[in-house]
Amino acid sequence: MSGAAPSLGKAPSPATSRRPLVAVLGANAVSIAGSSLTMIGVPWFVLQTTGSAGRAGIVAFCATLPVIVAALIGGPVIDRIGRRRVSAASDLVCGLSVGAIPLLHHAGLLEFWMLCALMAVGGLVHTPGLTARGVMLPSLAEHAGTTVARAASLYDAVSRGARMIGAALAGVLIAAFGAETVLLLDAATFGVSALLVSAFLRGVPAAEPQRTAGRISFAGYRAELAEGMAFLTRSRLLLGITVMVMMTNGLDQGWSAVLLPVHGRDDLGGATALGLLISLFGGFALLGALLYGVWGDRFPRRAVFAAAFLIGGAPRYVVAALTDTALPLAVTMALAGLGVGMLNPILSTVMYERIPESLRSRVSGVTTAGCELTMPLGGLAAGLLVDGFGIGTALLLFGGTFLLTTLAPLVFPAWRGLERRPEGEAGEVSRTAEPLPGSAREGSSPHPSAR
Repeated sequence: MSGAAPSLGKAPSPATSRRPLVAVLGANAVSIAGSSLTMIGVPWFVLQTTGSAGRAGIVAFCATLPVIVAALIGGPVIDRIGRRRVSAASDLVCGLSVGAIPLLHHAGLLEFWMLCALMAVGGLVHTPGLTARGVMLPSLAEHAGTTVARAASLYDAVSRGARMIGAALAGVLIAAFGAETVLLLDAATFGVSALLVSAFLRGVPAAEPQRTAGRISFAGYRAELAEGMAFLTRSRLLLGITVMVMMTNGLDQGWSAVLLPVHGRDDLGGATALGLLISLFGGFALLGALLYGVWGDRFPRRAVFAAAFLIGGAPRYVVAALTDTALPLAVTMALAGLGVGMLNPILSTVMYERIPESLRSRVSGVTTAGCELTMPLGGLAAGLLVDGFGIGTALLLFGGTFLLTTLAPLVFPAWRGLERRPEGEAGEVSRTAEPLPGSAREGSSPHPSAR
């Protein structure tokens, strides 16, 4: 049965209406499971081959710096090229860049600068693919006959479940076969993701080039980026979300790329323990996302959001700094995952509600660039702090900064906007733009989800 959109005047069959959404969920699941392999495999590969936390931080810097550029300029072009094509092309290039690392290493040709360059290529093309899949979610949810809030919860739950499985698999594979095997497997997952999107989203209107996008030009880029930036800055809530997530994403990049791998190597017994901890975090994040999808609408968004961020942020840094055994950190990671799992469904629902369909790609590009602005510095700073002052001091500094950042929803009045549906912000823009069919990252979609 074709995955194309049904003709006008005919109600889509349940199978047809669900297939595009299921395909995107499947592509994300496969791709993100593979990314979990890289999230553990690349830092471990660098630590094994160089022994330097600082070099691991440099690799993380090179991998994330191009993400900002890609997110900023990618939004205006995604609609013109087509979200399906951008997603598939992004996955293919990422697969080639990741797969080249173990192949060059096996041939004895891999230099450190080559590793940095390959990670930079992957970072450059990865975010547009995530954005392309994320901005289709409201249309695919409508096509599937479900609500955006439920689709967003499912989207995040599937992503986190895939991350959980990938992390556990990475720890075992690294211990058994080495980091090179993990990177080759990740390259294969990118290919599967590209195939799913290419095959099952063909003919879906939201996935194809948008006729209203016009011709590509520098003036058009500048105007559309300015429009996305103007929309963001007019909303104190969306701007506050972007700034807060910018800070926490940078801190978490330092955690995942340097701090936790070094702690795992020095104190926890190796890659297997590291993979199991990340998997435990992902499993409880999946549970948190599912729980919010079922019961989340019954509770105030602001209270849930603030509590989830306080539980999911600083405690894991502090516990890791104060203990050299896995059990206390495992309990903390489980509770942190439960809280973090509730964040993206809230953020994605709020941003889909507030951003009109016609502006979604360009606003998403601006917000994604903002949310990822500190990620290169997070990994680099973590590596330098570990080399200069030790892992314990670095963990406490990162944890303290995380705690201060996550107090924002309790301090600033703009965050009260999480509780109410907008009547002015999105509506005012929609009256000056083309007629809207309706609106409703990790993102990224416009919310801060990580791959």
